[in-house]
Parts: sequence; C-alpha cells; structure tokens
Amino acid sequence: MVDAARARKLSERIKVLVAEALERAVKDPDLGFVTITDVKVTPDLQHSTIYYTVYGSAEDKERSSSIIERNRGVIRREVGHKLNIRLTPTVEFVLDEIPETAAHMNDLLAEARNRDAEVARLAAEAKFAGDENPYKEPKIIVDPEDADLAAEDIYDDMVDENSTEEK
Repeated sequence: MVDAARARKLSERIKVLVAEALERAVKDPDLGFVTITDVKVTPDLQHSTIYYTVYGSAEDKERSSSIIERNRGVIRREVGHKLNIRLTPTVEFVLDEIPETAAHMNDLLAEARNRDAEVARLAAEAKFAGDENPYKEPKIIVDPEDADLAAEDIYDDMVDENSTEEK
C-alpha cells in the first residue's frame, strides 16, 4: 500500500497527462470539447478512474465517449511513457454527471426560494380570522409593586376560572 499523498500526487499528474494525450495523441476530429474533472487512483496505484465532461449536446457526449473508449490504449500508453513508476495504472473513463446534477440542484433551490418568497408575501398580507389580534398581550411590569399586583390579578383570574368551571 502507498500513502495517500503519493496517490493524490499521482492522480493529479495523470489528470494533466490524460488532458495532454487527448489534445495531442487522439487525432479524431469528432472529439468534442472534453474536460478532465477528476482522477481517482486506487491505494495500490494499479487502477485509475478518470472523470470527464463533454461540452455540447447528448449526441456530442455519446460521440466523444465512444472516441475516448476506442483510444483508451493510446491514452494509457502516453500516460505510461511520462510517468516514472514501475507499473502503469489501468484507465477507466467515466462521464461525469456532476455539472448537470449541480445545475438541476440550482434549479430546485431557485424554485424553493420562489415558493418561500410567495409564502412570505401571502403571510405578510394575511389577516387574523376573528379579532384584529386574538392573542393576549403580555403585561409589561416595570415597578416591583406592580409585579405583586399583577401576581394577585393572575391569581384572582385563576380562582375565578376554577370557580366557574366547577359550577
């Protein structure tokens, strides 16, 4: 097993080398605008998974994906020549769906923000169904003597309520 720092450095190096190989070694004019987004290397440095995106339509993505798969051996050979390690890792290409997923998430968040704004607007315009404000306002007590009187009033109200309930 290799330490994680070496695997990370190797994945960054492979990312650059694959981008260069796609630019120089793959001579197909139908290859679209391909961006290497990430490379993951296994801890034993034997296998690498290369994530990429293709700018364009679904047809462009399919065409570019098939070109990349056909030229996988050429790309691996180019990477192997420029890496200074004993064994060249195998390469697996995976079309990265993160940009589309992120765009979809942004659309969902924008829709949620719009709904929240609509609810806030409706809440601001809302009126109570009965009285203007059916809730009892809290009594603000500033003087300690008023606090004693307020406590007596609350006690009297509770006694009155209990006596009316018993009848």
